[in-house]
Amino acid sequence: MTRMTRLALIAVITFSSAGCDQAAKHIARNTLSNPGSISLLNDTVRLGLAENRGAFLSLGSNFSDSTRRFLFVSVASVLLAAIAIASVFGPNFGVAHVVGLALVLGGGIGNLIDRILRDGLVTDFVQIGIGSLRTGIFNLSDLAIVLGVACFALARDPSASTRAGSW
Repeated sequence: MTRMTRLALIAVITFSSAGCDQAAKHIARNTLSNPGSISLLNDTVRLGLAENRGAFLSLGSNFSDSTRRFLFVSVASVLLAAIAIASVFGPNFGVAHVVGLALVLGGGIGNLIDRILRDGLVTDFVQIGIGSLRTGIFNLSDLAIVLGVACFALARDPSASTRAGSW
């Protein structure tokens, strides 16, 4: 994959992911403001508004404001910049690796936008499960990050076929 193709793929996925997340959060804040939740698909999916000060599963929500700002804005920004640089200039990643990094980047940017514009809060609104077995409440950025990590982790090394042929 050429560097320009890689850059275009990263840009489309990153901006689409962050943009869809921000649009969904805007809709959630405007339509799910009443207490309670909306049940869909025989209660497999629940939509309800939650504001999260912490990270994944509210980790760090009890930290001081300055510690949360440092970790969730400053450190996250540095990590996102590193991911962006690695995805563009890193080794000859395969398409699945690039897609995975772009999803993580887009998801991270989506949540970072919330933290910067909403006084450290991230809007969450989706929960899935069956009966009492349920996920924590999350948003599209969280989903993009999880899918991106899975995509990257499960991607085949593009040079593996070359190495295997040399045996």
